[in-house]
Amino acid sequence: MNINCDFPGGNIIVDGIDGDTVSVHQDLRDTTTDWFYWCFRVRGAAGRTITFRFTKGNVIGVRGPAVSLDEGWTWRWLGGDSFENDSFSYAFPDDAGDVRFSFGMPYQDAQLQAFLDRHANDPRLRIEDHCTTGKGRPVQRLFAGCIDREPAHRVILTCRHHCCEMMASCALEGIIETVLRDDRDVGFLIVPFMDKGGVEDGDQGKNRNPHDHGRDYQERLYPTVAALMDFVPAWSKGRLVAALDLHCPHIRGAHNECIYLVGSANEYIWKEQQAFSKILEEEIKGPLPYRASDNLPFGQAWNKEENFAGGKSCTRWMSEQDGVRLASGIEIPYANANGTEVNHETARDFGRDLARALYIYL
Repeated sequence: MNINCDFPGGNIIVDGIDGDTVSVHQDLRDTTTDWFYWCFRVRGAAGRTITFRFTKGNVIGVRGPAVSLDEGWTWRWLGGDSFENDSFSYAFPDDAGDVRFSFGMPYQDAQLQAFLDRHANDPRLRIEDHCTTGKGRPVQRLFAGCIDREPAHRVILTCRHHCCEMMASCALEGIIETVLRDDRDVGFLIVPFMDKGGVEDGDQGKNRNPHDHGRDYQERLYPTVAALMDFVPAWSKGRLVAALDLHCPHIRGAHNECIYLVGSANEYIWKEQQAFSKILEEEIKGPLPYRASDNLPFGQAWNKEENFAGGKSCTRWMSEQDGVRLASGIEIPYANANGTEVNHETARDFGRDLARALYIYL
């Protein structure tokens, strides 16, 4: 049996193997706090039942681990009866070759490129180089919707400021698909991977040292953030109205198992968030529920001034741009949204709902 993380998005440290019990923990690397992302593969375990025990905290989500039998292209939750506290067990099929396990359902650059390839000939989509990361990886920015003339409105969408928050990427796909099918006078600027290096390296991304990408809108340590801040003022041309930053919350519990908008400290923007939330609640057609009452106003729970001591967030910077009315982070749970399963497809469905609500708001 071989256990490793030698693939894009992989993250694990093996503490030891004792018969059919494997002790492992997540690699925190340059993360300054405990976090919960892990993803590994197992080979050579066909026909065996193996128990995996995590030695650094309870890092198994509310629907158990996700498992993939096709090298990370499709995933399913193992379910609530597959784990107990910090351990889970899996009976490997007799023909099992490469079996992958993860805290969530990973979405890597390969998935993004496959999505873009499917829409390569769409005249309402344009792909440009955004920047190059410190490790030399190219980062793309997308233009979608009304891109052949000056639109009435411009919108910014960002994703994966915290690289482990993979379910947000599926929602982003749903938004883009809807934009490409709809001939509206709205132009979108989209950066799918704000922490492209972390996505591919399998980092936590949250609470990096000295701060993460989501708190870099003053110091501009990261090329993706600096490139966005440099590009937007000239691109917006006074037509930038809305900006959404897609995230996933914490592992479980209150405010982590529902979809919600992160309330702004700016009273005018908070009022616009509430107006948009009412539309979104009414526009839900997919399986994932959304309730405006689940939004987290500024000053409550974690959404307090001290949480932003590490630096300015993307949404705060967006709210300062000329003409912006709506600027919001939106949290999409990893596995459970008010009792409904979150997976790649249901997250895409929510993205479609989100896009329709955004058009109505505009």
